[in-house]
Amino acid sequence: MSKDLVVGINGFGRIGRMCLRACIEKDITVKLVNDPYISTDYMIYLFKFDSTHGPYPLKLECENGHIIIGENKIATSQEKNPCKINWRGAGVTYVIESTGLFTTLEKASLHMDGGGKRVIITAPSIDAPMIVYGVNHACYDPKRGKIVSAASCTTNCAAPIIRLMHDKFEVIEVMISSVHALTSMQRTLDGPLERGKLWRDGRGALQNIIPTSSGAAKSLDKIIPELKGKISAIAFRVPIPNVSLCDMTFRVNKPTTYEEIKEAMKTASENDLKGILGYTDDDCVSSDFNRTTYSCIFDAKAGIPQTSTFIKVIAWYDNEYGYAHRVMDLILYMYQVDSGNITVPVAQEVEETED
Repeated sequence: MSKDLVVGINGFGRIGRMCLRACIEKDITVKLVNDPYISTDYMIYLFKFDSTHGPYPLKLECENGHIIIGENKIATSQEKNPCKINWRGAGVTYVIESTGLFTTLEKASLHMDGGGKRVIITAPSIDAPMIVYGVNHACYDPKRGKIVSAASCTTNCAAPIIRLMHDKFEVIEVMISSVHALTSMQRTLDGPLERGKLWRDGRGALQNIIPTSSGAAKSLDKIIPELKGKISAIAFRVPIPNVSLCDMTFRVNKPTTYEEIKEAMKTASENDLKGILGYTDDDCVSSDFNRTTYSCIFDAKAGIPQTSTFIKVIAWYDNEYGYAHRVMDLILYMYQVDSGNITVPVAQEVEETED
């Protein structure tokens, strides 16, 4: 990988740590990890021992405030203010903003003050262009902005399926129910929320199936603008540590059969969406997809063809590891565009937010 592509990570939570794993697997250089609440030795501990994805296989060491992973030497810092993170001194060009706090253009741009050249937000954003690799990544244009959002894990799962269904069968509308693994933001036991009015979110994560809001519909409106206003979404948090699914119910204009839908999914998984869309006709359950690198895996046996124009489609996704790999694919694509190796199509355009 070119020396010009150097990544820094702000926020060493679940997604930050998965992004570091993905960087190492894809041979992407990481030079600095910042988290104001985690010391260097604690970063190493959290990265080495993972209850969900298993222990990290390579040797890790702590040396003078650096994380040593094989031949990788990664500096660490504990700055709260993004503009004080020394990305410039570390030679970082692409910043992964994975705290969940700096998700607007104004807040994410603070990384530029520290020397970052590009910022990739690992969450939906109300005003940064949202890009899902494999669906609208050709919309990236450095002339229009140096900060992008990689949207959410759920959006990365749903977008390729919806895009394909619309291209093949003309989607009229779609309802999404995401059955989502629990997250670190939930409470292990019932308790008051620090903010917000979704009281059910404060109920015990290990004891309940919790209906909650989903921002996927708003994100998909921007990623697939021709379906704006035709997508709705809800989420159900369930007490498992990882792997989620999207239950998508479509009304389409072109009558079809479930066999035709399966064929379209399988063909796409082997061609245009190879590595992004997976396909299975096995009798799988959620744990079978732990550590999958696909954005979504179409479950051929789980769908329901109610009528020729009213169809339910099911897709699985690893909401941590799979999402992290799409973030890295997006960064690799941005680097190719920024380097002039890929020409930005003039006709492509990211739907701007008005929220």
